[in-house]
Amino acid sequence: MTNKTKPTDPYAKAGVNIQKGNELVRSIKASVNATHDRRVLGGMGGFAGLFQLGTKYKNPILVGCTDGVGTKVALSQKYNKTHLTGQDLVAMCVNDMVTCGAEPLFFLDYFAASKLETKSAANIVKGIAAACKKSNCALLGGETAEMPGHYAGNNFDLAGFSVGVVEKSKIIDGKKIKPGHVILAIESSGPHSNGYSLIRKIIKQRKVPDSILKALLKPTHLYPKPILELIKKVNVKGMANITGGGLTENIPRILNKSQVANIDLSSWKFPAAFQWLQEKGKISNLDMLRIFNCGVGMICILEEKEVSKAQKILQSHKLKSFKIGSIIKGYSKEQIQYL
Repeated sequence: MTNKTKPTDPYAKAGVNIQKGNELVRSIKASVNATHDRRVLGGMGGFAGLFQLGTKYKNPILVGCTDGVGTKVALSQKYNKTHLTGQDLVAMCVNDMVTCGAEPLFFLDYFAASKLETKSAANIVKGIAAACKKSNCALLGGETAEMPGHYAGNNFDLAGFSVGVVEKSKIIDGKKIKPGHVILAIESSGPHSNGYSLIRKIIKQRKVPDSILKALLKPTHLYPKPILELIKKVNVKGMANITGGGLTENIPRILNKSQVANIDLSSWKFPAAFQWLQEKGKISNLDMLRIFNCGVGMICILEEKEVSKAQKILQSHKLKSFKIGSIIKGYSKEQIQYL
């Protein structure tokens, strides 16, 4: 005897659509697979991603990083630019990773929303895949979750983590930094993915010029390829990804207690978007430098004689760079001095 009664879907009644989740997987499969090479074993659909390290490294050290996009997703939603947030997610992880000289190997993402909108979610994941490919990093897996009642309205969140590898003898940890070494700044694309709670407060109920809005929504620069080429050709002593905390809190993380970074504020000009935020938000210079990257996305510390060579390499990747200071000997609680 067959049961001709149409089956009910209690999960759908609770607000979770399994079919949409399956549709999402199908729609992103080609983009995800495009990030794979022979080091990836198997494909999408398993319970875990498999990655073969190979024999390239004699004494490999695995490096792990995790991060999210933060409240930049809310601004991106407001202006229909959520497809750009995938690059932000990848960049916030792999940019941290390369500061120790590591090569990104693979990335996994976590996308959670109140309601799964297949097309929008697919565009975000395709953005993640494209950023992984630009970083020579496999999108090894991911997870989507519908959580009605937990996220309100059309809210969603993005998080992810990456794993990389570096030869133990080639780890860059700042221990070789000495007084007299130069601080070379590499331009940012904008605020990257930091300070957006304040940014959203500043722009609320204000008319924002199109050029400023474009800069605020621009995805975070991906630094792995240029940095990995740089460290092969130049003896970089230390690097810092300028994220939350700005120059003020991130540069001291790679200095020892007897070192201070002298930063010459006349060596660069805050880009227009940061000037606008400072003016409208009535923010002091010191607060700007502690909250935002102010146009500096990454810094490298190296010898003066290698600066010109380093700048030429970065220029070949269409990245501007400029000297902003040097390391001196001294003891200071802040370990950074603005001149």
